[in-house]
Amino acid sequence: MKEYIKINEQDNVVVALREFKEGDRIQDGTIDLVVKESVPSGHKIALHFMKEGEKVIKYGNPIGLAKADIEAGTWVHTHNIKTGLGDICSYIYEKDYKELESTEDAYFRGYRRKDGKVGIRNEIWIIPTVGCVNKIAALLERKGNSMLTDNVEKVCAFEHPYGCSQMGEDQENTKKILAGLVNHPNAGGVLVIGLGCENSGVEQLKEHIGKYDGNRVKFLICQEEEDEVEAALKLLSGLIEYASTFAREEIPVKELIIGLKCGGSDGFSGITANPLVGAFSDILISKGGTTILTEVPEMFGAETLLMSRCREEGTFDKTVAMINGFKDYYTSHNQTIYENPSPGNKQGGISTLEDKSLGCTQKSGNAPVSDVLPYGSPVKSKGLNLLTAPGNDLVAATALAASGAHIVLFTTGRGTPFACPVPTVKISSNSKLYERKSNWIDFNAGVLLEEGKMDNIAQNLFSFVLDTASGKTVKSEIEGFHDMAVWKDGVTL
Repeated sequence: MKEYIKINEQDNVVVALREFKEGDRIQDGTIDLVVKESVPSGHKIALHFMKEGEKVIKYGNPIGLAKADIEAGTWVHTHNIKTGLGDICSYIYEKDYKELESTEDAYFRGYRRKDGKVGIRNEIWIIPTVGCVNKIAALLERKGNSMLTDNVEKVCAFEHPYGCSQMGEDQENTKKILAGLVNHPNAGGVLVIGLGCENSGVEQLKEHIGKYDGNRVKFLICQEEEDEVEAALKLLSGLIEYASTFAREEIPVKELIIGLKCGGSDGFSGITANPLVGAFSDILISKGGTTILTEVPEMFGAETLLMSRCREEGTFDKTVAMINGFKDYYTSHNQTIYENPSPGNKQGGISTLEDKSLGCTQKSGNAPVSDVLPYGSPVKSKGLNLLTAPGNDLVAATALAASGAHIVLFTTGRGTPFACPVPTVKISSNSKLYERKSNWIDFNAGVLLEEGKMDNIAQNLFSFVLDTASGKTVKSEIEGFHDMAVWKDGVTL
């Protein structure tokens, strides 16, 4: 096993693949260096002297500036490197991408809905319009799961604290996400439960849902029922009967939509798990499929790499608006734009936002950017899409689901048990996490540090995703986890 990695020939740091001690030697045909202090695994070691203000290069791009002189062989981290990013930027469209070559068709076994959409699960979803009815929804989930037929996999209630006492765009965001879930084809049937006095009630939500199949979507307003549970169970029974008419059939992979997300990252995330997901994305898109990349704050510092891959100038303009709009969001709340890496990220070896972003955006692979989606908007274009949403794991993953993702691929270096409304595949950046948290992690990208071949591992991940789309349950599904969260941005009355 390698002891360190130089990611790009232009880099002036290497990443330690084990803990280095003072006096250890880094030596190969191009490097001969004595390590001058202890450096944790996943962290950076300076290859040569860097004077104060000099750019620190990783992934072939600057990840920050030296805060003081940095000696060769020393640890490079938050104590001696700072972000080199500014605030609102101007950008020029400089197209720089190649179209992916088409590859042979692939198939999975999914559910073809009456409107032509495709789902990979045949579940019954209970969507509360307001947090006041959360516990009724949870009660119905428990009772509903005792009513299932062979063709219906589970009943899921998506509790949330929103739907009332919100104003303006904040309230609209809640309706968009709830409507996106109602329309999601992973649900063979949907029961929408309202209280009756909320300002994001059933009638208001219907405006965002649009045209719907009355056999697939049912509505109940609790204040209008003498026994809301009894009434809801009758509706659930009908929904289960309707969903039971669907069976898995062969579906071309071009119908598959996959969300791309990372969280709890470490120094290996940008070396193993994120590039692996990028390679997967390219495979899927080469077969006509669709991926969605989000976490806008974790594009800061790497956004020009995405902008140069925009297929059209109009898409470039939307990307610029997304990036600078998110910066305005930060400054309007008197927050620093570039103070992003979490304590866990820093402990894992990520020093600056550029360091994190250059690793994060590798999940997008090499495909051109087809479209940019506002928060809560459904995907319309095949290929790689960018989605406006924050980095928060639950909020961003829910946004991916609401925009139509059938599955979310979630890379992590530290691990997390959560799951969003759709199957959430956890991909570890290192083998230690995969072995230690086998109840959380579905796929190990850490084998890439152990001389694994990217093409082979990417094909393995592609096969794993097709199996998941065909009904194989992932770890979080086995545990019964299905979370959702809405991006809260506004006054609460």
